Amino acid sequence: MPVTRPTDGEYVCHGITWATGDPRLLLASLPDGPLVYAEVMNRRLGFAVGTGRWCTGRYQFADTVRVEALACPDRAPTEQGDQCARCLRQDEFRFAHQFHQDSNVPEALRQYMDQAHWLYLATFADGATKVGTAAEPRKQSRLDEQGALIATYLTKSPDGRAVRHLEDAITRSLQVPQTIRASTKLKALANLTDLSTASATHDRHVSRAADALAAMNTPAILEKWTPPAEGDRMRVAGGVRMLYPHDLREGEHGFTVVSCVGTQVLAVLDGDDEMDYVLDLGTLKGRRITLGPFTSPAAAFQNSLF
Repeated sequence: MPVTRPTDGEYVCHGITWATGDPRLLLASLPDGPLVYAEVMNRRLGFAVGTGRWCTGRYQFADTVRVEALACPDRAPTEQGDQCARCLRQDEFRFAHQFHQDSNVPEALRQYMDQAHWLYLATFADGATKVGTAAEPRKQSRLDEQGALIATYLTKSPDGRAVRHLEDAITRSLQVPQTIRASTKLKALANLTDLSTASATHDRHVSRAADALAAMNTPAILEKWTPPAEGDRMRVAGGVRMLYPHDLREGEHGFTVVSCVGTQVLAVLDGDDEMDYVLDLGTLKGRRITLGPFTSPAAAFQNSLF
């Protein structure tokens, strides 16, 4: 994966990825070329956002245990969803979430799902908790990209089919969802003042999940997830922070990223060291952005005065 900083110019943004072990913007250069993994931590990001939505490519299997992202060869527009018709049709990974319910899946996906998978619980800054799964090679990065405050690996399953049946069972018995909205995660991080509530909520859910697994004759492992250091500043309660007051889907923006949790970042604006802003770089997924010496609108600077 390229580690050099991308040059100024136009890209289709695929959002934030933790596949490299740290948060990076995944960018498809225009009009063509390979994907670029752009570092964001302690970097100044300046960009202007174009109109429309654009295909974010597809995933293919690099081997039986690894998945890799590919850019859309046409850099095609898309009216709904993240993919054009061609990339959606060719995406071998798109059946993954229904794998345990449908035996008619590509052979490459079947081989990928034959490896060990983990079941986890992740709790976010407001106490909202979800259950999820991660393939063995994605054990760390899958949780890194979720934006959780606390997480625990509940158990290890022999394959992707077994772990998804467990996931559905935990959802039914504990009424714990399998997804949390990005906007919910963002607001919770912006309003984080107390870590104890989320911690207590997580411990309670883990205890209930362990009991549910025991009832299914499945041994619980209960291994704590180690959050990446890039999010340390963002996970600390206190400090002066607020939601970034501008819509990332349009206009010009410029800031320096000082912390990152999942796709959400803590950023400082040029000339404003008194206020940290919380924003979701995942909002840029499917947008065309032009990197360059852009700055955020002046109104953002004035908020720290009131």
